[in-house]
Amino acid sequence: MTLVNLNQLTVAYSGVVALKNVSFQISAGEIVTIVGPNGSGKTTLLKAIIGAIVPQNGNVDVKSGLKIGYVPQRLNLDPTLPISVGRFMRLSDNVSKKECQRALEQAGVAEIMTKQMSELSGGQLQRVLLARALLGSPEMLILDEATQGLDQPGAAEFYKQIEKLREETGCAILMISH
Repeated sequence: MTLVNLNQLTVAYSGVVALKNVSFQISAGEIVTIVGPNGSGKTTLLKAIIGAIVPQNGNVDVKSGLKIGYVPQRLNLDPTLPISVGRFMRLSDNVSKKECQRALEQAGVAEIMTKQMSELSGGQLQRVLLARALLGSPEMLILDEATQGLDQPGAAEFYKQIEKLREETGCAILMISH
């Protein structure tokens, strides 16, 4: 089943073309990686997919009601903010502790529910962000340079976890990297 279909997508900012005639589709269970240098239009592509910008030409067709989970590059938290992983997981969604625990298990960090966010390693933080993205059972995960700042072993472990999740849930994965 096709979740996202881009057809001849062109996006420009103040007359400067950021994307030109981009076409591809993402189907359920598929992993798609967009690779390119800074300024090559990767974030613009994400914004077009989620409907945050309107293309100049072409179109973006997204499955009706598509549930998307998003993992950002990083999260800037004040280290003096006393917030546990469990509380962070429930900040904006009406989810139970049980749902949070299940998502943390899927992300490979089940044991850190009561740990303070300020105590997490870079890899643990990215897995918590992944767990948060998994709440609500998304059909597609978008990872925006999610391994930036992780060392090689940490990034390799994160990618293994992503593959395991794809196999278990069948969700599509759209990864952005440079």
